[in-house]
Amino acid sequence: MLKTLQKGLIAGAALIAGTSSMAFAQDQQISLEDVLRAARQEQQAARQADRDRERAFLAERDRQAARVAEIRAQVAAADAESDRLTAEFETNDARITELSNQLQEAQGEFGELFGAARSAAGDFAAQLDDSVISAQFRGRSQPLREVAESDTLPSEEQLRFITDVMFEQIVAQSNVATFEAPVVNAAGETTTAQITRIGPFSAFDASGNYYTMKSLEDGRSRLTQLARNPGTANAVKNAQGVSGYSGEGLRAGTIDPSLGQLLGLVIETPTMSERFHSGELVGYIITGILLLGTLIGIYKLVTLSSTKSAVKSQMRRKSPSRGNPLGRIMMAYESNTAVDTETLALKLDDAVLKELPKLDSGLNLLKVLAAVAPLLGLLGTVVGMIQTFQQITLFGTGDPQIMAGGISLALITTVMGLIAAIPLLLLHAFASGTARSVASILEQQAAGMIAEHAEAR
Repeated sequence: MLKTLQKGLIAGAALIAGTSSMAFAQDQQISLEDVLRAARQEQQAARQADRDRERAFLAERDRQAARVAEIRAQVAAADAESDRLTAEFETNDARITELSNQLQEAQGEFGELFGAARSAAGDFAAQLDDSVISAQFRGRSQPLREVAESDTLPSEEQLRFITDVMFEQIVAQSNVATFEAPVVNAAGETTTAQITRIGPFSAFDASGNYYTMKSLEDGRSRLTQLARNPGTANAVKNAQGVSGYSGEGLRAGTIDPSLGQLLGLVIETPTMSERFHSGELVGYIITGILLLGTLIGIYKLVTLSSTKSAVKSQMRRKSPSRGNPLGRIMMAYESNTAVDTETLALKLDDAVLKELPKLDSGLNLLKVLAAVAPLLGLLGTVVGMIQTFQQITLFGTGDPQIMAGGISLALITTVMGLIAAIPLLLLHAFASGTARSVASILEQQAAGMIAEHAEAR
């Protein structure tokens, strides 16, 4: 292997010699010493670069160590400051506790008095927020709320303010006043309106629209128009009369003794239209049955009454007329005077039987409708209870409003079924009575004709 390496070196030397000879021939002078010198310079430059990198690394290491030492010193200083502040806090806390005890001892009975004043201020502020008088005297509740929420003793000025506002409220409760105030109308828009109030009981404008105090999203209370005016008699008229009161004579006014709670419930009370629609499909069917049965009953009652009048009028005349049942029976009698009594009786019975279906037509349908209406009401009751139990199964019984829809359907359909059945039964009774009365007259007259014919024989 050594021989092989020697051969390679010899060949390389020969190649270098050959190359050098060629380069010498080309560049005229490049020696082996120059090549060696260049290689040594490159090695020296590489070693110098390595030393420079090593010095830079050592310098960065020293700088990082100094930074770590600096940070450790800062942490130690912060710990020392924290210990100092903790000790100072504990000292101050103990001092505050000592001063609080001294303050309580110095206050004596006045501490309870000021506590009662703060409690009264908070309660009175809540009352003012719900009072329509605050729409006239705005901004009274905020100072009271500051007194109620303050940790310091109220000043003499604040205590006097509480009593002044109380006296102002007492005086305002005894009079009727008209003033301009910002209100929220039925469309939810904030506008300014001329408001008249009767003490703390009710507030309304010149158009008869009533207002109650409600808390808005921004935390303030403002007069808000009711979505629907009170349904009591003359409520709107009374409001218009009091708004235009000139001070002469007496005027009737509508008030809410619950200070707005009853007026607030007005919008929660369903109207007749809303109650009707709460019956849903079953309620609509019952209403259709009521209308149809009423039309049939009135029509039969009118036609039977007219027929009865015509029959009674025919009883006073000798000449028969085809315009009434008795006249047609009399015509049947006159056309069969030559027959024997038994045949005449059969002929007249046949004539009477022909008239009876005309009198009874529609009465059976009216009776069926009167019987079906309460059954449909019972059906609505069952459907409503099923809906109620489904809601209970899904949502439980925590919120009664969830069950209100099914219960309302059950009760409304029952009421509607009874309301439909009662007048239909009355119409059927009157119409059936009239029909029986006419039929009795026809039978009596037919029997009289037969008796008269038998006597003539």
